[in-house]
Amino acid sequence: MNNFLTRSISALVYAGIFIFSIFFSKETYIGLITIFSSICIWEFSKIINSKAKVLYLSLILLLIIANYYNLINYSFILVMLALCLLNSTFLILNLFSKSYIRLREFQRLIIQSSYIVLSFFFLAYLPFVKKIYDPYLIAYIILIIWANDSFAYIIGKNFGKHKLFERISPKKTVEGFIGGLSFSVIVSLIIANFFSNYSVLNWIIIAIIVSVFGTFGDLVESKFKRQANVKDSGNIMPGHGGLLDRLDSLFFLAPFVYLYLHFLL
Repeated sequence: MNNFLTRSISALVYAGIFIFSIFFSKETYIGLITIFSSICIWEFSKIINSKAKVLYLSLILLLIIANYYNLINYSFILVMLALCLLNSTFLILNLFSKSYIRLREFQRLIIQSSYIVLSFFFLAYLPFVKKIYDPYLIAYIILIIWANDSFAYIIGKNFGKHKLFERISPKKTVEGFIGGLSFSVIVSLIIANFFSNYSVLNWIIIAIIVSVFGTFGDLVESKFKRQANVKDSGNIMPGHGGLLDRLDSLFFLAPFVYLYLHFLL
């Protein structure tokens, strides 16, 4: 079986499971995010050589269960969001540094907890706007990510001349990033005009957040892998690598979209 066919089948299975889980029920969505986060925690623990996998697996499970049963109050969510966004900001700023991220045991604890656990918690909580599960919201966000990634690749491959972060991801270009952002906005306009109750301006802002922070998320994971001298986070998805490689954009951008939808909108 050639690589293209392997990648295509793997992607279709992944997309099918994701879409089914989103639209079947809120329980299947939360369950899938719990499983995905657990796998990503396991893969990331190997990348940063962390031995506390069970601790993080337990933490994400407890957070999602507690949220499902409304055991987490508003103040606690604000604190978690602040910690998550501070850590994400640190990781983004570190992209501009040539030095590697120091990974002493305490730093592993902070980074793993915020980068993976809290980000996935907000991904699980993201479609529950006003406490009502909205499967279309998360589906549209994934559609925008797909548009961004696809057209960033197509335009970057055919027209890209200026490297975006060559030290971290040699194939990413400025032209590709602009192309991905532009088509993300176009998709958001289609969603706003035909399929959603949110305004055009709101969806444009969401598209910009998704494109910018989704790209940062991909770059952050690439820097961790480069630091660990590994190509893929795992091999669970034939032809694609690990699940972390597929979800790095989605879970990284989730807290930023959550902030906009739940606090700024």
